[in-house]
Amino acid sequence: MRRKLKLVKGKQPRTALVYGMRIFAAGEITEIEAARVSFSDGTSGRITMHLIEGTRAQIRRQLMQSVDAFFELLDQEPS
Repeated sequence: MRRKLKLVKGKQPRTALVYGMRIFAAGEITEIEAARVSFSDGTSGRITMHLIEGTRAQIRRQLMQSVDAFFELLDQEPS
């Protein structure tokens, strides 16, 4: 059965999500600095790095909550 294409007015802009992840032993970290991003126009910016401590299950749960919160905030920004 063929599906009809649904036409949508306008087109959402394409985006890129930049993130990094690495597990360290608890108590091993003394400082976290913002990551640097270079843009195609020659400017640069910073990305705030976050720290979540706990068991793997606790870290996974908090990470998923943080990702959900990130997209909720993003969805609230004016287009």
